[in-house]
Amino acid sequence: MAQLTHNDAITVQAAKDAERAASFADVSIRELTGIEEQAVAIRLLAEIWKRTPENPPVPPELLRAMSKAGNYIGGAFADDVLVGVAIAFHANPERHALHSHIAGISADHAGRSVGFALKQHQRAWALTHGIDVIEWTFDPLVARNAYFNITKLGARPEEYLANFYGEIADGVNNDDETDRVLVSWRLRSDEAIARAAGAASQVARAPGDVSVAIPPDIEQVRREDRAAAQQWRRRVRDQLTELLDAGGQIVGFDRTEGYLVRPRKDS
Repeated sequence: MAQLTHNDAITVQAAKDAERAASFADVSIRELTGIEEQAVAIRLLAEIWKRTPENPPVPPELLRAMSKAGNYIGGAFADDVLVGVAIAFHANPERHALHSHIAGISADHAGRSVGFALKQHQRAWALTHGIDVIEWTFDPLVARNAYFNITKLGARPEEYLANFYGEIADGVNNDDETDRVLVSWRLRSDEAIARAAGAASQVARAPGDVSVAIPPDIEQVRREDRAAAQQWRRRVRDQLTELLDAGGQIVGFDRTEGYLVRPRKDS
């Protein structure tokens, strides 16, 4: 990990939490600074996103420039084999935040807590660099990502972005509209600290809270019934957009019920 530039108690504990998470996942995590290992990272991301090597999610020259400019490029290794990658860049100075652009784990290591360990490394890195917030987007129809981001990490959804990227030519998004939810991970929040320490998420439901359901496995729906997948997209977009535009907040995610939204209470 990079040399500490900030060493308050939360930052020091974040580094310990990241080390513990990596040990639990049986991986080692570090920044990727060399051109050869960055090339391996690009090949892994192309494989995860089902792209050809000639059309990777991040061009190698851009990744090289991002590295030189001091952005975050982290890699998780199992027995010296790269099995996970996360890439993030700095937001504008006034926002004092990091935008996590892409992160992925090899299929062979999915479900082994490698993703959690990689995000905890990213959190510790950000805190050591004086950054208190990490933001990123995810597809609101992918239940495992919603659960991971909101429940496992303690990030909070801030905005619904309809067709944010436009068309993406890969084997994951296919020709679906690229709706995304923007989440904000406040690294010094009580919830982020508790999740990093391994505490379970507990959301106290309030009267009037609304659930917005999503399918348990949207990838399977897309494979078996394209029209049904598109109906899910429109339904969830309409429901979440209406609630958020009216001042509601997504306060949790339940694997059975979906998003838990707390409508704004008018004063």
